[in-house]
Amino acid sequence: MSDHPERPSVPDDVWERFARDSERDIRASAPKEPSARARLVTQRLRRQDEQGVRPGTWRAPTASTGRRARRPIWTVIGVLVAAAVAVVAMRPSLLPGDPFGTRSAADTDTARLPAESGQPTAPPSSTSTDIPTLQHPFAGSPALNWAEGESAIVTPRAEPVGTMTKSQVATALRLTKTLLVDANLNPDTLSGKRPTAALDVLDPQQPSVLSDLKKSLATPSQKYDPLLLISRFDPRQARLVGKTVKVRGRTTFSAGDHGVRVHADYTFVYALSRGDSKEVTRTIVRRVIDTELDDPARYQVTAGRIQLIRYDSYWGNTACGVYDGYLHPQFLSAAPSGTDPTGPTSDPYDRSKDLGKADSKTCETVSRT
Repeated sequence: MSDHPERPSVPDDVWERFARDSERDIRASAPKEPSARARLVTQRLRRQDEQGVRPGTWRAPTASTGRRARRPIWTVIGVLVAAAVAVVAMRPSLLPGDPFGTRSAADTDTARLPAESGQPTAPPSSTSTDIPTLQHPFAGSPALNWAEGESAIVTPRAEPVGTMTKSQVATALRLTKTLLVDANLNPDTLSGKRPTAALDVLDPQQPSVLSDLKKSLATPSQKYDPLLLISRFDPRQARLVGKTVKVRGRTTFSAGDHGVRVHADYTFVYALSRGDSKEVTRTIVRRVIDTELDDPARYQVTAGRIQLIRYDSYWGNTACGVYDGYLHPQFLSAAPSGTDPTGPTSDPYDRSKDLGKADSKTCETVSRT
C-alpha cells in the first residue's frame, strides 16, 4: 500500500464548468478592436513620426476622449492565452476589421471618381485625417481619388456651333487643353521654365494679353503676375513629390461673340516637399478660363490661335504678399513667409462656388490642404 492516499477524481461536471470558465476568460482577455477615432489618432501620429516632424509642430486633435485600458485577466491558463496572442500577432487577419491600424486610406481608397459632369452642389467631405508622406503625398486629401495629369482634362465631343464648323470647334478645344496642360502640368513649367507651348496657342493680335504675359515671366510683380495663368514653383524652395498632379474639373463650349467660346474650370493639387525634409504639403490652384476661337473669314485674327477672354485663379496654401512669380507653399517645419492673410477662411477644394474676379491683393486662410 502506498504511503500517500490517492487524490480524488474530478467529476465531469466540474471539468465542464472549468472549460467554460476558461473559454470565457480567453475571450475577455483577447485584444479589443480600438475605436475608429483611436485608430485615426494613432495613424496620424505614426505618419508624423515617419515625416520626422518635431512634436512642437504637431497639430493637436480638436477633441479627445479619455479611456482606461482594460488589463487582461490572467488565470491558470495564461500560457494558452499567450499562445493565442502569438498566433494573432503572426496572422492579424484572423481578427475582424483592421484593429491595429495597419492599413491606411492611402493604401485602400483608390477608386477613381467619375468625371465631373456639372458644377458640384457642395464641397467634398473630409473623410480622412491621414498625414501626407513621401510615399502617400495625397493621403488625407479629397484629391486622393481624383484623376491625374493630362488625362484628367477631358474635352467634350466637338459639334458645329454658330458659324463655326465641327473642325473649328475641335481646334478650339484642343488649343485650350494645350494651354491648360502646359501652364499647369508640364514639369518644366512647374519648375519655373518658360511655358512655350501655352504662349504659342495665344493670338498675338489680341491687344496686351500675350505681351503682358511675357512681361510677367521676365519681370514678375504685383501688376504683372504670371501666377494668374501659370503654376510655377521655385525649385530652390519646393519640389514636386513624384510626377503626379491631381486634377478635377470640366470643359464646355458654346457660341461666342465672334466664333466658338470654350469654358474651362479646373482645380490642380500639387504635393510638394523641400530639401531633405520628409514633410509633405500641398498647394491647390483653381483655374477658370474662357477662350475664343474667332472666325478668320469674318474677323482680323490669327488663324489657329485662341484669344483669352477671361482668366481667374485661386491659390490655396501659398505665401501672401509675395510677387516673385512663384507659388510658395507653407511647411509646418519652416518659418512662415510672406504677410499674414487678411481674407476670410476658405476651402480650396470647394468647387461648388463660382470663382469671382481674381484679386491678387486678397489672401485667404485655407481650411485644409
